[in-house]
Amino acid sequence: MPVPHIRFATYDDEDTLGRLDRAAWSTLHAVTPRPRAPYEPFYNERFGPRDHLVAEIGGDVVGYVRLGFPTPLPCNSHVRQIQGLVVADEARGAGVGRALLGAVREEARRQGARRLTLRVLGHNTPARKLYESEGFVVEGILPEEFLLDGGYVDDVLMGRSL
Repeated sequence: MPVPHIRFATYDDEDTLGRLDRAAWSTLHAVTPRPRAPYEPFYNERFGPRDHLVAEIGGDVVGYVRLGFPTPLPCNSHVRQIQGLVVADEARGAGVGRALLGAVREEARRQGARRLTLRVLGHNTPARKLYESEGFVVEGILPEEFLLDGGYVDDVLMGRSL
């Protein structure tokens, strides 16, 4: 499979990213209910195209990563947080997630960040292994933070220096 091309999202990507996000929904990584029509817009007052990097293979969008601030506090402005990472099922195993993580690291550095953090559900072993292979370490665990599909799931905070 070809190497993914990473670029910033545009307003034209909104429908594609919304469909990708809905198709990838799973209790493996989602803490919100399954999306139902009518769907909320993908972009909102908090996150727009400037907050997303997208991965393309052969001109098709096959993934995205959302980069934001963990809090609105000025004393925390040196930290960026991955607040969403999605790879289309058909593109899994093609290096899309790894390419997006590399690109988001560079973008966080470009923005002046010193640290990059993320939160991942404890039972999401594939994502946790990917993050660990990219230098993220577990920095905290909120045990049984979420009740999903009748079971309690840990919320795991991971981070790395830039």
